[in-house]
Amino acid sequence: MSRRKTAKKRLINQDPIYNSKLVSLFINKIMLKGKKSIAQTIFYNAIKKAKESLNKDAMEILEKSVNNSTPVIELKTKRIGGTTYQVPVEIRNDRKTSLALSFIIKSARKRPGKDMISKLGNEIIDSFNNTGNSVKKKEELHRSAETNKAFASFK
Repeated sequence: MSRRKTAKKRLINQDPIYNSKLVSLFINKIMLKGKKSIAQTIFYNAIKKAKESLNKDAMEILEKSVNNSTPVIELKTKRIGGTTYQVPVEIRNDRKTSLALSFIIKSARKRPGKDMISKLGNEIIDSFNNTGNSVKKKEELHRSAETNKAFASFK
């Protein structure tokens, strides 16, 4: 058990356009090397592209795509008697959204293409339609948790 103090939860400000904490979390996940204005440009143009493609509200598209790629269970490694087990554990809500956002962004970065705007827009559209690599990643995580269901008693 760690002897350090528990980390305080930081308050996240809402973004200026959509007034949503989910959008600001998304922008912060996209951001590299502290360049927030570039991350905002990428996100807003990608969501605009998805909005034009699907003809729906931008927040509805974002919430559904994040919801479709949100895992419910993850695996934690636990060492018991010299053997390491992968134990399936339910995830807290803030970690669920964080994992979903990272799934979407990582799979968008892996996509072939030139600019991040189109890659992220296409990944958001794909996860909205329950296809795409982020949804596959979630399903793969659930499948491996189902396989290790026998070790659930080791929590």
